[in-house]
Amino acid sequence: MKKYFISLLFVISSIHALAEQGISDTEILVGMHTDLSGPASMIGKQSVDGANMRFEEFNSKGGAYGRTIKFIVEDHQYTVPRAVQAANKLLRRDKVAIMLGSLGTPMNNAVLTDQLQLNVPNLFPLTAARSMYEPFHRLKFTSGSTYYDQIRTGIKYLVENNNRENVCVLYEDTDFGQEIVDATEDQLEEMGMDLIERASAKPTDTDFTAQIKKLKNANCDLVAMGTIVRTTILPFIKSKEIDWTDVDFVTTSASYYNVVAEQPNGVMNGLYCLNSLVFPYYDTANQIEKEWWDKFKNIYGYDPNTGAAYGYIFADILIEAVERAGTDLNLDNLITSLETIKDYEDPLQTGSVTFSETRRQGTNISYFFQVQEERFKVISGPIAY
Repeated sequence: MKKYFISLLFVISSIHALAEQGISDTEILVGMHTDLSGPASMIGKQSVDGANMRFEEFNSKGGAYGRTIKFIVEDHQYTVPRAVQAANKLLRRDKVAIMLGSLGTPMNNAVLTDQLQLNVPNLFPLTAARSMYEPFHRLKFTSGSTYYDQIRTGIKYLVENNNRENVCVLYEDTDFGQEIVDATEDQLEEMGMDLIERASAKPTDTDFTAQIKKLKNANCDLVAMGTIVRTTILPFIKSKEIDWTDVDFVTTSASYYNVVAEQPNGVMNGLYCLNSLVFPYYDTANQIEKEWWDKFKNIYGYDPNTGAAYGYIFADILIEAVERAGTDLNLDNLITSLETIKDYEDPLQTGSVTFSETRRQGTNISYFFQVQEERFKVISGPIAY
């Protein structure tokens, strides 16, 4: 009996230690695995800097209730094997309490099961995949509209407003790309339309001649794109090279980066894109946005992009939850505090989020952009399908 009692105490204490991993009286350990040196590093590095900027603001004021935040980042180079290694280090060696803003659909999906078993929340990953909040799990939160939401919204808008009839899909052969295929098929089914053609590519492909010719030969007049930055730029340029102009291309937040719109000689003009926030241009930014922009550039020596805004906003929402949780911070009351956030507007005033005991997606609205004069210009929004 005594041996059984000791074993029971050990199990209970082990469970308690696991539940409170990364939270002490003086510190909260927050982890992120992202791309710092691979094909998506322009997004990953800036998201790290944006989050660091907000955490430093928080820490410089003493944190909350005696606790500051230690932010630990690992580079996964936008590959699944490295993401698994990075997450394993953060979870088991660093023993972080929270994962925040980790980049990439396949990378998050690869580590989520293990991470959730260790009772570590996945907050606001830098991917808009539905799997980041579906199926429901108490420890999964996402902030904005999903790729699925965005593509359905874009297709509906362009069919109704641009009179498009022959809808096709071009997608990366990944979890992310499949999300776009699913959205396209579901929206077309709801509208009583058929999917005319599909073409796939690898994330590393650099020649899209075959895919674009296949879609053009199918007489597509609207192409939904499950592509990311480079794999958005290359096929769109190819369509212009072969003088295919009677077609609309629509993509998601995965391509809402200035490097896409600002390709030389206006080659990306005409591309449609959806995102859950509007990132400012400095010459048209309001005072709040300019002050944030100037501070970021003063710290890091370069202009922020959308990744920096995401990192800053994600860190800010976490800080809001920490402050609401109060003195006796633990995993349970942190999650409860997140669930009390309603119509919370971020410091950059890009939008608001709402969570609850049953709601894990902060918002499902999107803004609809078109590239005009090498800039993303809002043509509608906020909208949803």
